[in-house]
Amino acid sequence: MAIKIFDTTLRDGEQSPGVSLSVKEKLEIAKQLAKLEVDVIEAGFPIASEGDFKGVQKIAQEVKGPVIAGLARATKQDIDRAGEALKDAQKPRIHAFIATSPVHMKYKLQKSPQEVLESAVEAVKYAKTYTDDVEFSAEDAFRSDKDFLCEVFEAVIAAGATTINIPDTVGYATPLEFGGLIKYIKDNVANIDQAVISVHCHNDLGLAVANSLAAIENGAKQIECAVNGIGERAGNTALEEVALALNTRYDYFDKQSNLNLKEIARTSRLVSHLTGMEIQPNKAIVGKNAFAHESGIHQDGVIKERTTYEIMDATTIGLEENKIVLGKHSGRHAFRQKLEELGYELSQEELNSAFKKFKDLADKKKEITGFDLEAIMEDEISQVDQVYQINLLQVTSSPGLATATVQLEKDEEKINESACSEGGPIDAIYEAMNRITGLNCKLADYQIDSVTSGKDALGEVIVKLEHQDKLYVGRGISTDIIEASARAYNNAMNKILSKN
Repeated sequence: MAIKIFDTTLRDGEQSPGVSLSVKEKLEIAKQLAKLEVDVIEAGFPIASEGDFKGVQKIAQEVKGPVIAGLARATKQDIDRAGEALKDAQKPRIHAFIATSPVHMKYKLQKSPQEVLESAVEAVKYAKTYTDDVEFSAEDAFRSDKDFLCEVFEAVIAAGATTINIPDTVGYATPLEFGGLIKYIKDNVANIDQAVISVHCHNDLGLAVANSLAAIENGAKQIECAVNGIGERAGNTALEEVALALNTRYDYFDKQSNLNLKEIARTSRLVSHLTGMEIQPNKAIVGKNAFAHESGIHQDGVIKERTTYEIMDATTIGLEENKIVLGKHSGRHAFRQKLEELGYELSQEELNSAFKKFKDLADKKKEITGFDLEAIMEDEISQVDQVYQINLLQVTSSPGLATATVQLEKDEEKINESACSEGGPIDAIYEAMNRITGLNCKLADYQIDSVTSGKDALGEVIVKLEHQDKLYVGRGISTDIIEASARAYNNAMNKILSKN
């Protein structure tokens, strides 16, 4: 039996500080997760907000293949909201949870263990009125009393739960302890063979992947994880690390996932770009340095025989660069064909918009690579209603002072503004844009990276704007980094103004 991969990038992952995805962005990530062939997509927490509800609903309607799950507390109100959001899903799952640890029951829930047990059973029974596929999570399971945990799991399985989830909610466990807990539950829950054992580990001590693998060794059949390990605090179990650990060490684990590993690198890049969360260079599997060698001894060894210093082949996760060659003379048909080869399905309107961006880029670059096309499409995905469009950027800069003139267009009205700054040309541009829009935005974060190499490399800028105590992520690409910076800022401002 293959290990099931339950992806929570769009639920727990989106709870990362500073991450706020639009419905369009969530849908694009969900479609990519389906190409990755995850078993379950936890699309969100429907009762948390109207945006979360719409995101789950849209994914349930349009994404086929994986199970689509919605999170719910053990209350009828939450379950009703999840059931409504999931009603059009091909394979819906309601994921109900309640805390079982003494500290959570006493201080957060203010309920007795018996009341928690009753709430858990009632929640599972009620969720079964919406779908046969019900998962139950005992929040903070690792710090719960083991025998009480077994009592709860036995009761919810009897009530109809098909998956029981054992979270290390605060990332406190060590692998030996966590594996021992899974074994104890497997040995002491009489009807455990009627449900799939799942685990959800957090990375506060850097042990989420190790704990998840220890759980597999002791009988867990589903791992809950997130792309790039994103999530609250220090994050979740990293999907790519578990997948490649099982693949690379099949000799040890004797188990595999059902993932299409060739889609890992692309999924990682997409999630990083749309969330604005940069991947650290030395991140296992998907970091820029994961397959890089600087040491002369290592380089010599890899040239002679790759396996001297590499236990994995970069091509396994789809890292070989797609040498698509398109240029300014390429037509719409060839452009569409190349995008379809990369896995993009476009409406005519989307094709027209992306093709214009491609032509603009082709005028500046001799050769367009697969990475460039991915960047164009990710930029297209991140766009919202264009309240303001950039018509003109003019910058002059000298040591100590920069001046920027910006023209934005709104409802066919062209608005000009200038600003000076001692902080440089980009700061001056942002100040001029603030004056035009009337928004008092604080630049909380600014990231710059190159999509490809060379002097005509496509640059990517990601900004995070703080407005009324909420963060908005903006993204811009261009061969001109000042233009990319302006586009990113404008993208974030449009998100604020369109409430998307």
